[in-house]
Amino acid sequence: MTAATMTLTSTAKASVAKPGFDIGPVARTLVSIACFTMCFFCVIALGRAALGMVDNLHHYAKLPVIIHVATVLPAIPLGGYLLLARKGTAQHKMLGKVWLVLMLVTATSAIFIQSSGGFSFIHIFVPITFHAAWKTVATARKGDIAGHKKHLVFTYLTALMIPGIVAFAIPGRLMNAMLLG
Repeated sequence: MTAATMTLTSTAKASVAKPGFDIGPVARTLVSIACFTMCFFCVIALGRAALGMVDNLHHYAKLPVIIHVATVLPAIPLGGYLLLARKGTAQHKMLGKVWLVLMLVTATSAIFIQSSGGFSFIHIFVPITFHAAWKTVATARKGDIAGHKKHLVFTYLTALMIPGIVAFAIPGRLMNAMLLG
């Protein structure tokens, strides 16, 4: 065995055995800012509601809305943590499965949240979430870690952050009412 072969073999073993951070600095910055900002707004909105500073929340007390909010709120910080923490560990894999279930339940519950008896433009994120979840699992099972990473960053930013921004920005939506009264 030559020195080059030994180096190649030991490098390959080290990369398989040692979990690491695998998203680049731009993605890490975007995820960090998005996660922190969305968590901050959620805490403020929940605090205002808990302190009785928001009127007329009773019309939001429908089971699909409750399920949707109860699953999306932990998905925000958990998804951010998973994207920023070490990858490939047993904890990462277990928490990743929890996050994926939270996202699928969030998307499924959104189907049953309709205004004026029909779907709104924000419902486009339901099939996006289902497709991204499938691609995330498929790429991980194939060992395509680059594809897995790409789909997870995409899912976090487009299927979680964009609808979250819309929920806070559009008057009449629950999170807008809770944040701005």
